[in-house]
Amino acid sequence: MVLKLYGPDFTPGGSGVVCMVLAELQLPYELVFIDMFAGEHKGAAYLEKQPFGKVPVMEDDGFILYESRAICRYLVQKYPATGLCLMPPETETESRAAFEQAASIEFATFEPYARTVYLQKIIQPLLRLPIDQVVLDRALENLTATLNVYEVILGKQRFLAGDEFTLADLFHVAFGSTLETAGCDLLSTSGPNVARWWREIIERPSWAGLKDGLRKAAAASCS
Repeated sequence: MVLKLYGPDFTPGGSGVVCMVLAELQLPYELVFIDMFAGEHKGAAYLEKQPFGKVPVMEDDGFILYESRAICRYLVQKYPATGLCLMPPETETESRAAFEQAASIEFATFEPYARTVYLQKIIQPLLRLPIDQVVLDRALENLTATLNVYEVILGKQRFLAGDEFTLADLFHVAFGSTLETAGCDLLSTSGPNVARWWREIIERPSWAGLKDGLRKAAAASCS
């Protein structure tokens, strides 16, 4: 059975992250398009799958799972790829701990601020709502502080959890990929180590394959 991903056709956010993981694992999947502008994510049928009315949702042979990070961990654990270790196994105690540390850092000190920049600089104007400059400036200040620490970490190792690319790095594409569009491309300008690390992430074929939208990427995965 082909995996089903319920989500929008655009890459920012968790749907794009899940699609990138699916591409890394070379798993075919079907995108069940959810028109968020039409409010489909708040409809009764969708709320049966995701009671909070958010995207994405994954369906695997009748098993329903939501929250992008949980979906990614599930996919990596259930469908391990030869030669690719996006999440160290629990038996490798220290490597797994370093991974969870890096994943927690992304969740707590990067994603909230990058998401805020995306909402303020892209979504607010799209909805014809004013930008809250105080909120935006605070987010940019905190994001800059986070990336300054990243610069130190990445000066000692290739990726955030060590020298191997993991989900902890990949999770950053959800909203890190929107910063350039928002005119705040801190990832390429903060420092040489951060810039090198970010370039390695967005130049992966799994991310490049999403540039034309998730529906085309899903169709390509099944061809």
